Formats: sequence, structure tokens, C-alpha cells
Amino acid sequence: MNTSKDTILQAVARNKPAGDHPYPQIPAFEKSRKPILDEFKENLVLAAGTWHDVRNAEEARDLILKLHPDAKVICSSVPEIAGNRDINKITDPHQLDDVDVGVIRARFGVSETGMVYLSEDDLVVNALGFLSQHLIILLKPDQLVRDMYEAYAVAELEKFNYTCFMLGPSATADIGAVMVRGAQGARTLSVFFM
Repeated sequence: MNTSKDTILQAVARNKPAGDHPYPQIPAFEKSRKPILDEFKENLVLAAGTWHDVRNAEEARDLILKLHPDAKVICSSVPEIAGNRDINKITDPHQLDDVDVGVIRARFGVSETGMVYLSEDDLVVNALGFLSQHLIILLKPDQLVRDMYEAYAVAELEKFNYTCFMLGPSATADIGAVMVRGAQGARTLSVFFM
């Protein structure tokens, strides 16, 4: 007995046009000539993010406390910056609902948009990137690609069950054009180049 799925797939196979139909070639689009790090910083700021050059983990910890002096819960998925909530002891994503500052290392950044690429391995618990009030993203300045074509070429999508591109803090605007930050995610996003 055929299921609905079988019926549909058989109909598609019967009606497939004859011949070979390769994917279209992606044209070589002209790339920006700006220095890649400068372009990333510029586009990050346009998306309401901030950036900081940080020399080491100690300087990063000090800067987190300076940027977020009232933070009570800091949860980090990176070994070099410890928080006061151990991400490895989280058994339910709801346990992250009171995180003031989440610290995550991005795999790479995309200069044309100013966004970062995160995987489930980077987040440890995916909710860290979305329940934290403020995000600190660690990024090596030499781990940038120019555009989304390059990004998808290095993203290793088949390696992970979950990945995301993250651009700036969460934002929404109503019909009156009133912008609200942090409506459904982080209120601030800062990239620490280290």
C-alpha cells in the first residue's frame, strides 16, 4: 500500500523532465575592497552591535564587568572566561532564563553583514545565545570571510545538527517605527576580538 508520500514521490519521478539538469553556476560577484576587519566592524555597528579589541582573557573578564556591572548571572561556553553559572551543568534550557551575560566563541564572522556564525558546539546549550540578556561573542580577527558565498563554503553545515548566523542584538519595530531592542533575544551584542 502506497502512502501519500510514496504517491507524491512517484508522481515527481514520472514527471521529471528528461536530460541532465545541473545546478546553475554561481557567478563571481565583485567583492568589497575594504579591509575585511574594518568592513566587519562597520557592519556590526550598523546592526547595533559593538566591538572591542581585547588582548587576553583577563582583559576580557575585566571588560565584561565594566560593560555589565549589574550582571548577577554570567554563563560562559568558553574555557578561557569562567562565568558563575556552569554551562556544563545545565540539564534544561530553561535554567538559562535568568542569564544576564552569555559568553560564546564564534566560528567565524561575515564582513559584508557584520554577523557571526555559531554552532551547537559553540553554544553548548543552544538557548544560551537567545535567553541571555547581553551577549559577548569572542572572535579571532583573522577568522572572517567576505560574504555569504564564502560563509556557506566554510560553514560545515553537514557536521552539525544546529547552527545559526547571528547579527547584532534582537530588535523589532512596530508600525509607528518605534524600535525595541531585546524583544525576543539579547538586548546587546558585543564582539571581543581576541
